[in-house]
Amino acid sequence: MTDRAYDDPCGIARALNLIGERWALLVVRELLFGPKRFTDLKAGLPTASQNVLSHRLKELERSGILTRRKLGPPASAWVYELTGRGYELRPVIIELAKWGCHAPTASAATLSVTALMLAMLTTFSPALAGDLDATYDLHVSGEHFRAVVANGKIEIEPGDAAEPDAVIETDAVALRSIVFGGRALANEVIAGDKRSAARFLRLFPRPEVITN
Repeated sequence: MTDRAYDDPCGIARALNLIGERWALLVVRELLFGPKRFTDLKAGLPTASQNVLSHRLKELERSGILTRRKLGPPASAWVYELTGRGYELRPVIIELAKWGCHAPTASAATLSVTALMLAMLTTFSPALAGDLDATYDLHVSGEHFRAVVANGKIEIEPGDAAEPDAVIETDAVALRSIVFGGRALANEVIAGDKRSAARFLRLFPRPEVITN
């Protein structure tokens, strides 16, 4: 429950009582692909103060949206991860991102790796994908994801594929410039079919901005 609850029994109001405070949904976004340490969350949300971020994490933990646990050795670090209840927000966040990406923005901030993966999920074009059936490993700023394109759909999950068609390795800024800025591939494909990788990276058209 947030500090400022809505006195309204509507389901939307009750949801906002849990995730309506500033940064709350963005914390959930950062955990969509797996657990993270506090420092990782702070890196993904650089303009959130440490105090505010700590407060949001405690609120979300009390609400059953996420949990905190200690990893086993050799890491022995504390991480935050979504509960089953928290993961139920995944389709909600994806649809909200699809809606929000049409809004104008003046922000020049960089996207976190997780936000970039979410942007690719929400802008994927089935029409451009056509009959493409392929799997790609994305190594982005040290984080590993596998993207599977088949039957006009895309799935992006953490980890590497057993036999990817191509492996793309770069940082979040460069990948964003390729996917959404139209920059050509240089040496980002470190293994596999470069032509297939180039086709894959053109499946994400920039959303049309709606101003009124």
